[in-house]
Amino acid sequence: MNLEDQPIVIAKRAAGIAAAQFVQNYMLVGLGTGSTASYFIEALGNRCREEGLKIKTVATSIQSMQHATKLNIPLIDDQSISSLDLTIDGADEIDLNKNMIKGGGGALLREKLLATSSREMIVVVDENKVVDSLGSFPVPVEISSFAYQTTILRLKNKGYSGKIRLNRDHTIFITDNDNYIFDIQFDGAIKNPENEHDKLRQITGVLETGLFYKVATKIIVGYQNGLTKILK
Repeated sequence: MNLEDQPIVIAKRAAGIAAAQFVQNYMLVGLGTGSTASYFIEALGNRCREEGLKIKTVATSIQSMQHATKLNIPLIDDQSISSLDLTIDGADEIDLNKNMIKGGGGALLREKLLATSSREMIVVVDENKVVDSLGSFPVPVEISSFAYQTTILRLKNKGYSGKIRLNRDHTIFITDNDNYIFDIQFDGAIKNPENEHDKLRQITGVLETGLFYKVATKIIVGYQNGLTKILK
């Protein structure tokens, strides 16, 4: 089977295409990171080319910036923005209260910066990412690369178990911000994501967590039959 014909790809592409329809002329748009967000970027590029859509965008990662550049989507310097009209991004897990785990692609800090600076955030996911409660997917925590072992020790002393993220060649994964990621595996459901985020942020060396809450305004779910559903 061709990759583009695989059911999971059909679902992700459907969500991305549907999300691109919410972008309007003269918007400043945040471009998410990850496999489903990449289909949104592709669909947005098609609209820019075919409809002459007049927009400006900011990317949450170098990867997404490069993708947008290849598609001739107008990008602006992230230093020149204070707020955005809309950010469209994916999630590793999302519940029906719109709490999310994000950062599987390693861009959680920039993703949260744009999400919390946007008037609206649309989350694009395939049907497998919608869960009753968060916790099956590890929670990425971005930590300073300086003396990172001391931060990991602090995390473990607080009862968090996990591991430093590695590349395929077993070198340490480095974020676009030159930090590291410690992936925490929770034992069971995360009942209060906001509380867990606050506890983690109090640990010296922790820069940001992949727990997102009170930022998403819509969820677009893509299904393997190519249909989509909007959850508000």
